[in-house]
Amino acid sequence: MQPLLAIAVGNTRTRIGLFTGTDLADAASHPNTDPAPLHRAIRDLLESHHEAPIVMASVNPPVADAVESVLEDSGERVLRINRDIAVPMKHALDDAATLGQDRILCAFGAYARAKQAVIVIDAGTCITVDFVDGQGTFQGGAIAPGLTLMLRSMNEGAAALPSLDAAPPDTARGVFGKDTAHAMRLGAFAACRGMVRHLIDTYADAFGAYPQIVATGGDASVLFKDDELVESIVPDLQLIGILEAVKAAGDDHEEAQG
Repeated sequence: MQPLLAIAVGNTRTRIGLFTGTDLADAASHPNTDPAPLHRAIRDLLESHHEAPIVMASVNPPVADAVESVLEDSGERVLRINRDIAVPMKHALDDAATLGQDRILCAFGAYARAKQAVIVIDAGTCITVDFVDGQGTFQGGAIAPGLTLMLRSMNEGAAALPSLDAAPPDTARGVFGKDTAHAMRLGAFAACRGMVRHLIDTYADAFGAYPQIVATGGDASVLFKDDELVESIVPDLQLIGILEAVKAAGDDHEEAQG
């Protein structure tokens, strides 16, 4: 398979990476607030891999459209998930029209690698916890505020609460918050992990067993690196989903030609 430049435009950050076969290299995240570093990083990757197709997924259309416009102005063609390349995953949703590309791609990438039932935790701006059954059907899931969003909402909603970054609480200080910032981090951290644990247990009860559990997203390591239920943390699961969708599209094209 020829090299592939995968781009995943999120709510606050854009992740890019270059696949050579199934190997991912030069993966990096760039904030959506400043497009210049992102554009430079994409161009740098394309300089050494002119033949690589560009495939982009997005949950932030204005940013994605701006990235596509810049690339097309420089003579590059951008393929978009859902517009140009489908994600061939069955689902059991009542209405998939509002399903985010990040969720379906993470689920598709996780199942393509696991080949069995899997729970996918995506810890970013929001935390999503989704379930794919043993036949590869996306059953759905839950969406909740992420760690940064929780801390930000406390700061914005309560005048006396400070603005904090998404660092984990200092375990050396114990389980009781010793000041306001410590208490906020303990609360947000417990809310995220407790919510995920509750959903995992609920899904396992419905499924009849605990499936494989993987986590991805910018805050996955902060929240789940020592969680005994999370079997693996895969930082670039959405990019892997893009790769698997491209491979599936190629397989379908070969079958049609055959």
